[in-house]
Amino acid sequence: MSAARQTAAGGLKILTDVGPIALFMIVYNIAYRSRPDDAIFIATAVFIVATLAALAFTWFRERRLSPMLLVTAVIVTVFGGLTLALQDALFIKIKPTIVNLLYAAVIFGGLAVGRNVWKMLFNSVFDLSDRVWRILAVRWGAWFVFLAILNEVIWRNFSEAFWANFKFWGVLPLTVLFAFANVPITLREQERRAAERKAASDETEES
Repeated sequence: MSAARQTAAGGLKILTDVGPIALFMIVYNIAYRSRPDDAIFIATAVFIVATLAALAFTWFRERRLSPMLLVTAVIVTVFGGLTLALQDALFIKIKPTIVNLLYAAVIFGGLAVGRNVWKMLFNSVFDLSDRVWRILAVRWGAWFVFLAILNEVIWRNFSEAFWANFKFWGVLPLTVLFAFANVPITLREQERRAAERKAASDETEES
């Protein structure tokens, strides 16, 4: 795949992952100016539609769905639907808590039975040892637990408007920073394994 196509594919991936959250925030802030009491419900309706649209687009383009995207779409639809049906914002506010705890449970549950879910998801992208895959899985599992706790703190102690905006301006930048913090160990391990393969290849040629 050319660099241009890789860049385009990466851009589309970011759009389908981040787009629904960005729309939620934008619609909420616009609606809040004229209908503050209904803003959360209007934004939730748009959020559901945008999430399902992202799911359909991903399937149409790749003919497959990532488990994380599928689970997120189901939970968004269920909790968003409850929010609209019962006119109770609690359900959409606790949705991030449920999603993040579910991700953490899958990661830690997999490790408990000897299956590294993180490795299964990204093994085609990175060449890492089982030790490093386990370190990354534990780190990301702990990160999802942190995000669940953070969401509970935010929606329980701050205004609805602050929570709605923090989903985009707080959680996403923090997650990007956390991902970058894990880059060094990934790069070091890939370089080490590449050096090991080269050394083994050199020994084979000499023999």
